[in-house]
Amino acid sequence: MKKHMFLQKDSKDRRNLPIGIFDSGLGGLTVVKEVLNFLPHESVIYLGDTARLPYGNKSEDTVLRFTKEAISFFSSKDVKILLVACNTASSLALPKLDDDYNFPIYGVIDAGVEEASKVTRVNRVGVVGTKATIQSGIYEKKLRKSSSNMEVYSKACPLFVPLIEEGWMEDSIAYKVSEKYLKDFKKEKIDVLILGCTHYPLMKTVIKYAVGDNVALIDSARSFAKKIKEFLSEQNLSADTAQSNCEFYVTDEPRLFRERSSLFLEKDIDFVTKINLEDYK
Repeated sequence: MKKHMFLQKDSKDRRNLPIGIFDSGLGGLTVVKEVLNFLPHESVIYLGDTARLPYGNKSEDTVLRFTKEAISFFSSKDVKILLVACNTASSLALPKLDDDYNFPIYGVIDAGVEEASKVTRVNRVGVVGTKATIQSGIYEKKLRKSSSNMEVYSKACPLFVPLIEEGWMEDSIAYKVSEKYLKDFKKEKIDVLILGCTHYPLMKTVIKYAVGDNVALIDSARSFAKKIKEFLSEQNLSADTAQSNCEFYVTDEPRLFRERSSLFLEKDIDFVTKINLEDYK
């Protein structure tokens, strides 16, 4: 989790500023959904960098550049906190940020690690995510830091995202792909599996079938929202008004984003604005 300096003395004035949420595409909408569930009075500004997704197959330098451009956009919007819902950006970019911003920045990874460490009974934890997230080794590093005898087993599952975005979360092909990816987790006798991509909670039923009922699934979006609720309360930054508003921005054609968003939010988005991140450098 990456935090940057911000002015505590301004917290009273900042309470009703929006929460920024950033992802490479649609997956971060699961974080929006959970944030609104846990914090119904908060306003949200969401950015999906849909013109350049997926981040999971990009280089570290590229992901860092894209993430910095997104942060510049949110700086122009005067958010009170920025949630990086993209696991790839959280693992590759946030540890390398060397600037201080006027709002704290949190990545999605630590919340899932913390919950998995509490839930596991045998210290055998599995992680699924994009190729870039898994190759970064950040989950293994953080989980082993939480317990010296933690055993971690990771698997990249690159086909999960396109299956979800096609709406095939419980199609027969989704079951076959899931069983193919996750069969080795049964051999390793894990008792917890971290869904290390914010798309993956939409495939809980299929993933649960593949790993078995005795394995607890850690929904990183839900864990993230719970952690942010605690942080805002501790910092006296929780909204003190019943009014809330959501704004959605993308970097490519809004129509497809709008059409698929109901898969993640379980409700329709009326309006999505297209922007060019180059304008915010």
